[in-house]
Amino acid sequence: MNNIIQLLPDAIANQIAAGEVVQRPASALKELLENAVDAGATQIQVLVKDAGKQLIQVIDNGKGMSPTDARMSFERHATSKIRTSQDLFAIRTFGFRGEALASIAAVAQVELKTRQADSELATLIQIEGSELKKQEPISAPVGTSVAMKNLFFNVPARRNFLKSNPVEMRHIVDEFQRVALSYPEIGFTLYQQDLETYNLTPGKLSQRIVGLFGKSYQGQLVPCEEVTPHLNVTGYIGKPEHAKKTRGEQFFFVNNRYIRSSYLHHAVSSAFEGLIQADQHPFYVLFLEIDPAHIDINVHPTKTEIKFDDERTVYAVIRSAVKQALGAHHVMPALDFSVDVNFQENWTKNPETAVQVDREYSYKTFNTPEFKKSSVSGWEKLFEGNFENAPKYPGQSHPREEQEILTFPSRASGDESRLVIQPSEQEATGTTFQVELSYVVAQMSTGLLIVDQQMAHERILYERYIKQLATHQGASQQCLFPPTLQLNPADFALVMDMLPELFSLGFVVEEFGKDTVLIQGVPADVQVKNEKELFEGLIEQFKNFKSELSLDKRENLARSLSRKSSLKKGQKLNSQEMETLVGQLFACQHPNYSPSGNKTFVKLDLTSIHAFFGK
Repeated sequence: MNNIIQLLPDAIANQIAAGEVVQRPASALKELLENAVDAGATQIQVLVKDAGKQLIQVIDNGKGMSPTDARMSFERHATSKIRTSQDLFAIRTFGFRGEALASIAAVAQVELKTRQADSELATLIQIEGSELKKQEPISAPVGTSVAMKNLFFNVPARRNFLKSNPVEMRHIVDEFQRVALSYPEIGFTLYQQDLETYNLTPGKLSQRIVGLFGKSYQGQLVPCEEVTPHLNVTGYIGKPEHAKKTRGEQFFFVNNRYIRSSYLHHAVSSAFEGLIQADQHPFYVLFLEIDPAHIDINVHPTKTEIKFDDERTVYAVIRSAVKQALGAHHVMPALDFSVDVNFQENWTKNPETAVQVDREYSYKTFNTPEFKKSSVSGWEKLFEGNFENAPKYPGQSHPREEQEILTFPSRASGDESRLVIQPSEQEATGTTFQVELSYVVAQMSTGLLIVDQQMAHERILYERYIKQLATHQGASQQCLFPPTLQLNPADFALVMDMLPELFSLGFVVEEFGKDTVLIQGVPADVQVKNEKELFEGLIEQFKNFKSELSLDKRENLARSLSRKSSLKKGQKLNSQEMETLVGQLFACQHPNYSPSGNKTFVKLDLTSIHAFFGK
């Protein structure tokens, strides 16, 4: 019988290992940055071309390597970080597996230049696909320079799976931000296509946060610190009013290593409970200092997942630290005993008091009732004003509404079949009314139709935007005073990648300097008072859907804009607008559900109504 099991050649084994370590250009950058930090560098420079597909180069001023160490660093499982198995439980460096450089060299063309301080000459090594091409002494400054060129040049199938340049660049910026945050005492510089994207000088953590995410974070940082025998927590959290819909800017570092943990994220979210809405996420950068013996970081090749031997204690300490920070810096809401909070009428009597109360209680998510039931005979107040306009006798109609043409929504859908109400030709029938400023109730011959106004409008807008994206016929209304919006590099790359789709929806957005866009126009059918707020909200909603759902770009944009620009609960509609909403809903291809899968309406037939009363 022939033997069929054999050892794989080193080149193939390295390519298999590279599939776990080097998934995309950002993965390679992460490994190279961590090696530079472990080398004791105080200045690290990153050069990126073609979103890392053509070149990623990391230059540091660390301690460098000897010629022998430089060659050994490309061998699998060759590392300077550990010697015995016990060292695995005392790791404080980034790297320890000895797989990164070997994996990168297996799927790219790598050029390494390195020199130690006590050496006169540096060492040059060139490797392509795990094959050594050149090793010779050269002249170079102290430190190490690693250039990774033509990633996946020998694995075309892997290269075809890479995303567009803006998407890959966004991942590169994310990895750069994580390493730059974990070591604010190190200076970092990032160049993209020979243009400077970041120039971060050594300093405090707060300065590094502002340098990475913008000056808008300067006023929202709240220091957080908790020292216990088991765990130390330091860092910053964001104020509740600056919470966002996405989880983008939330960072945990354990012994300066970035990790992902939904369990610890829940600890922070629970500390913000009552201060932010359920679908919002606060900003935080928290550093956990713990004895390496109590954690296991050898869980996944990317080393972003770790295990704690006592996870509950860590959860409790983080939650306590965040709660204490919120209370110590007067972020928690305080009771105002000068105001009687039991009656809304008292809030509006004094204009100054009304403004103050609105500001202090703006974090609340509930709506105060606009009426107070004083007796059983006052039940008609539940209709919030509709009772006054109701017919006194059967057959008596409402007075005419204002004499103007009402369309719902506006002119952007001129080519669509839509319901247009002419008050001069048709009077309100009195069969449609609102409940809790959230639901539209319409009378049918077979019973009642109850429509969720927000979900219904999302469905209407979603189908309209999908059609506009397919036909590229979105109408735009120009801004009288076009606002500028400065974004972080990741969001700017995202916007540049979406420009054609944004134009199809009616947005007119132009590049306006470094990481800045000029909003020249917005969709004509969107009622907006603040173009900048609309665009920022669209980006946040897009990132939120992208993180939670697997959607293509057009589908995500249509959902995001329909969610952002739809009618909201608590918005009052007149009878014509309600009837138009119902009419447009049933003109949709799929009227039963909103894009998110929620019901848009329910039917209450006469049989069910009779059953309520035992008939």
